[in-house]
Amino acid sequence: MAAGAKGIRLDVYVEADEKHTVFNLEMQTTTARNLPKRMRYYQGMIDLNILEKGDDYNHLKKSYVIFICTFDPFGLGRHIYTFENRCSEDTALTLNDGTVKIILNTKGTLDDVSPEMKRLLDYVDGKGVSDTFTRDLEEAVQSARQNEKWRLDYMTLQQEYRERFQEGKVEGIKEGKIEGKIETLYEELHMTVVEIAEKLAISEEEVQRILDAL
Repeated sequence: MAAGAKGIRLDVYVEADEKHTVFNLEMQTTTARNLPKRMRYYQGMIDLNILEKGDDYNHLKKSYVIFICTFDPFGLGRHIYTFENRCSEDTALTLNDGTVKIILNTKGTLDDVSPEMKRLLDYVDGKGVSDTFTRDLEEAVQSARQNEKWRLDYMTLQQEYRERFQEGKVEGIKEGKIEGKIETLYEELHMTVVEIAEKLAISEEEVQRILDAL
């Protein structure tokens, strides 16, 4: 969890309820991302992580993939969009596969969430603290920024990402797959379209085209 001048960024994976429920929380700040496909990707990674540990698919945990967006991806003014797999012929019938995808929108205009949730979304949107919870959250963010161990862990993680990128870059050159390099820079190093274009010496339009296709 990190703080910035315009708000906060969260990338969180939590196993709760005695590890029967998984929450994956991600911050999304650019409208260019293909959110539905990205949520599907994150859901797949959660399930794969469980199955790689040798568990049977019957042991797949209930999972929530939650994206906090600083833009309205659907333009309907909602603060919250919740998606579950349902029968097209009878929408009252749910598949009950244990997956829920939620998009929280900091730019919502409807009265569709609690005042507490609205204040949290406002805080994420950079509007400052407005209650006890956001004040506590701000203090936790500042404490995390000053925690030497957390800073070292973050630097180590970033170094691992860079090493993985370099390995992928070599393979990408061999195979001619620039898509892999762009995805690594975007997904793991959180670089912008402009930064990726400059680093790879290609046009921003080409970077955007590839990202839209991922």
